[in-house]
Amino acid sequence: MFTLLACLALAPADGTVAIARFELVRPVARASRVEDLVVELHNSADTDLPLTLALTTPPGVDVVRGEGQTTVEAYDTARLYLAVRAPAEIETSVTLWVHGPDGLALSQELPIYCLPALARTAPPYIPTPQPVRSNLLVGAHHCPLWEADRPEMWNQLLIHPERTPALGFYDGALPEVADWETKFAVEHGIDFFIYCWYRVNQGGPVETRWSDAMHEGLFNSRFENDLRWTIMWENQSRGTAGVEDEADLFDNLLPYWIETYFSRDSYLKVDGKPVLFIYRPEFLVDDLGGEAQVAAALDRMREVCREAGFEGLYILGEYRGLDPEHLALMSRLGLDYTFAYVWYVGGNPTPEQAIARQMEYLRTTEDLGIIPQVATVSQAWSGWQDEGTIWKIPPTHYRDLLAQAKNFVEGLAPDTLSSRMLLLDNWNEWGEGHYIAPYREYGFGYLDAVREVIAGNTDAHIDHLPEDVGRGPYDTAYWQWRTRSEEQRRLGSRRVVGPGGGADGLVGWWTFDEPRDELVAYDYSGHRLGAALHEIARVPGLVGSALDCTGGAAVVPYAPLLSPDAGFSVEAWVWSDVPDQGNTWFLNRVLAGSVTGGYRFGLVGGKPTFQVPETDWSHHLTSEEPLPLGRWVHLAGTFDGQTMRLYVDGTEHGSMERPGPVNPAPTPLLLGNYDLGHVACFHGLLDEVKLWHRVLTPAEVRAAAAAH
Repeated sequence: MFTLLACLALAPADGTVAIARFELVRPVARASRVEDLVVELHNSADTDLPLTLALTTPPGVDVVRGEGQTTVEAYDTARLYLAVRAPAEIETSVTLWVHGPDGLALSQELPIYCLPALARTAPPYIPTPQPVRSNLLVGAHHCPLWEADRPEMWNQLLIHPERTPALGFYDGALPEVADWETKFAVEHGIDFFIYCWYRVNQGGPVETRWSDAMHEGLFNSRFENDLRWTIMWENQSRGTAGVEDEADLFDNLLPYWIETYFSRDSYLKVDGKPVLFIYRPEFLVDDLGGEAQVAAALDRMREVCREAGFEGLYILGEYRGLDPEHLALMSRLGLDYTFAYVWYVGGNPTPEQAIARQMEYLRTTEDLGIIPQVATVSQAWSGWQDEGTIWKIPPTHYRDLLAQAKNFVEGLAPDTLSSRMLLLDNWNEWGEGHYIAPYREYGFGYLDAVREVIAGNTDAHIDHLPEDVGRGPYDTAYWQWRTRSEEQRRLGSRRVVGPGGGADGLVGWWTFDEPRDELVAYDYSGHRLGAALHEIARVPGLVGSALDCTGGAAVVPYAPLLSPDAGFSVEAWVWSDVPDQGNTWFLNRVLAGSVTGGYRFGLVGGKPTFQVPETDWSHHLTSEEPLPLGRWVHLAGTFDGQTMRLYVDGTEHGSMERPGPVNPAPTPLLLGNYDLGHVACFHGLLDEVKLWHRVLTPAEVRAAAAAH
């Protein structure tokens, strides 16, 4: 995951100014209301820049405030507000024009969908849900990642503002958010949510993460009993998210589920049986010692549930492919049904192709006859970093997908979950790019399709937004964090030059010697590459202060200077008393979505490691000796386009051939960790980090190591 500062990396159209942001202020527009538009302009030059803004709109959209003038200071960002109004429901776009000196002209189009006009009211609370039911039991996968203490999870929406939820960048732990989600779902024919469920560690009492949407939000909401819900055990992180052994399953995990979840009236039970989804059931083979052991354990789980007063337990396993051998494995493991969390559709398909491929998956799985399935239909996919195949089925085409899926399900064997249940992917996977909850681009379009096609209900109805009834906002925590991050960006862009900051080829130098409460670590090379500090503190260091690496990081937002196009060098002073650090990093630009680009420095097996990848995760140059402990150590890595070299305390500790340039990476530079809050965090102190756009000579490395 990237920080806000990384996502706000700007690429000025003319090398001077860029439209950094142009979007609606409110999450979703409604006809007849004045809708504010926010514009942010970034000046990357070292002089102030006067600019003039104007809006052009199509017929049916009035400009309320459409022009503005501002001066954007050097290396700063200015913000202005314009406004439009549409008298009726409309799907259209408006265009921003920015004019400046010397013929500068930029433009950006903003699509806008306005919901039908609706008078504001002020009831005492959210209007009571009016459920709509169908002949099918309709569920939607629910992503619970949206918590107030992890606001950076919303970063993908900074480059996809059209995905902004109707609830804004909400805190899922708020009971009122859960009530809105319940209302949105049941009024459109959705009967239950499937919450992704994460275990922190295995082998002891159960601790969870990403559970606030259930524990704090849903369980304290007024409308909990209007909607059913279940969990999907996210056991993909081996060694932490599964079970240590059979005793862990039956002494810790299953009792926790029964007491905390299954026993709640609102938990989904079919035929008197709780319904449990498992993301990677095949991983249980290693956890429990074999296929037969898994099958026996699942049978025992059903028996324990009967002993607890239920009729048994339905267990469904996730699989999104057509390999008969894998389907046979799932059958041997004793699963009741298979299901897909999302269908993979490669090749950036058209909506028609995405629909056809999904229906092919469903029909082929059924024709194989190896294990019964519960059908899933997927709305879209992009991945967290817009990687791989990217596609989206708009609401008009989604109706066709739903109609085909409904026909398919109703033709399956009666009196089975296969013929009684349909799963929708996904309610709110905003970052990964699949979602049907109400949002900016299509409003309630997907939910209205479910209501009309699956539930067969075409009656007129009102789709309320929070502002329609005087509720909200639910994104206060996010905007507080965003304001703080913008202040960090502004501070970090200051030009600061330390003694020696003008050295030949030096493009980044972070000493961490600012006051302890300072929000940023300045770049003393003078290149304005300041780092924002996130949950990481300064402590006494080699010289002045150092970073105390315990899980946080200092983040340098992406800038072209971070990507050398020829030879480069990195150096840092580190101190640690933790032996055998297995996979930890104190300097990193090799992040998910860009594992073939950038560079990083850290420890593998307790030994210093320098990487400049050419292919996925390739070219790790590792010292033969472990990092000396209990003292300050100077580490350096150089790359000349042909050979990587690693130095420890001024002495070369290895080289590796790697011909070719450094692959560019659109990533920030993380100091002190692999990424924010990541388990691959270096444990120790970090000081005096330098980035050079040239190859330091062995003599220069020795001199740097001897300087302190």
